[in-house]
Amino acid sequence: MTTKIGLFYGSTTCYTEIAAEKIRDAIKACSAGAVQVDLFNIANQPLVSVNAYQCLILGIPTWDYGELEENWENIWPDIADVNWQGKTVALYGLGDQVGYPDWFQDAMGYLWTRVTSLGARCIGQWPNVGYHYTNSQALTEDGKHFFGLALDEDNDFDLSDDRITRWCHQIVDEFCSASRA
Repeated sequence: MTTKIGLFYGSTTCYTEIAAEKIRDAIKACSAGAVQVDLFNIANQPLVSVNAYQCLILGIPTWDYGELEENWENIWPDIADVNWQGKTVALYGLGDQVGYPDWFQDAMGYLWTRVTSLGARCIGQWPNVGYHYTNSQALTEDGKHFFGLALDEDNDFDLSDDRITRWCHQIVDEFCSASRA
């Protein structure tokens, strides 16, 4: 039986979309096809489509000074219309740690706060080692991990593919553990 994951992303400049495609392909490879990832651009797909999935990946970039990307901003009120109870969610975010070091990955932090407050269980924490920023709203309480995979296509493009591959192995295991619990 194939496990299905819904991956919903917002992408104005296509980098979050490219990351979504890489995540889909990495999960297919590391699960030997046992996990299927369906991609949805939130600009074209109503967010209530999330209700069809128990396992989700949400992709969100941070814009400028800790702002939401325009497609996420447009549907932000719709997040409350989704039944997040019992859903397992992994997050990934894009940001610029050099140009905006005081707001690195903030949008991922806002999204984590929103979906967990509505009952989602989040997985996929990612170590903050190797990043160079001064502040982030996307850090765990101990400050050692991001709430999800942190990508920086402006400054760490050469590290993204390896990070995606390692994170996908991690979240496939975590999704499997969550489904058995």
